[in-house]
Amino acid sequence: MPAPRPLTYDSFVQLALADPAVVGLVLKGSRAHEGMVTEHSDHDLYVVLADGATTDLTRFQGHRTAGLDLVVIPLTEFRTAGMPGFERYALARAQVVLDRLDGGIAAILAAKALLDADEAYRDAGGWLDAYANSLYRSLKNTRDGHGLAARLDAADSVRFLLELLFALDRRPRPYNKYLEWELARRPLPGWDTGPLLDAVDRVARTGDAALQRRLFTRVESAARQAGHGAVLDAWGADLDLMRPR
Repeated sequence: MPAPRPLTYDSFVQLALADPAVVGLVLKGSRAHEGMVTEHSDHDLYVVLADGATTDLTRFQGHRTAGLDLVVIPLTEFRTAGMPGFERYALARAQVVLDRLDGGIAAILAAKALLDADEAYRDAGGWLDAYANSLYRSLKNTRDGHGLAARLDAADSVRFLLELLFALDRRPRPYNKYLEWELARRPLPGWDTGPLLDAVDRVARTGDAALQRRLFTRVESAARQAGHGAVLDAWGADLDLMRPR
């Protein structure tokens, strides 16, 4: 007896389209990012069910193969998926394959792509403090001759810096894989994408102290304009080490 054929993306979509319990299909990952598909790319698909619906498709929850990963989820849970969480960016840039809610699925994704103003302000303050902490440690280690520690702290600071800059624009930070893709299509206000990426690349690789200080000058200005002066002022005289000399 021949082995059953593995479930493919196309065959599953046909099953879902024929099932009235399915109110939405959402494709995320590299296949939702134009130009990012490779021979290794699978299909990451959210299957959104009407709340309280009964369907045999729930047997596919957690299905994972080299070609197809499925998440079967009720609508109520889908509304809050990644809010907050690591999955938020993936859903913010996902593609709608099926929307039986007259645009409702698309609206849910759009909401994930824009941080609430209070959430963004709170997050930005936290990321700013974390960035300043790693920056300060990097520069202090450079001053004291601890090269490896300085570079490691500099690399940490880049992560927090990117979180901060995207929070200031009320956006979830993209995964590293999609950072260039995202900025090519949606630059951060006030930042030239090329120089910004060159700077974070150099800081992460070398811990260049002078560059870190120049970058902090831009960040300090943007953070104060956004109302985060108190976070910076709490660093007191330690700010002198972070600023250009």
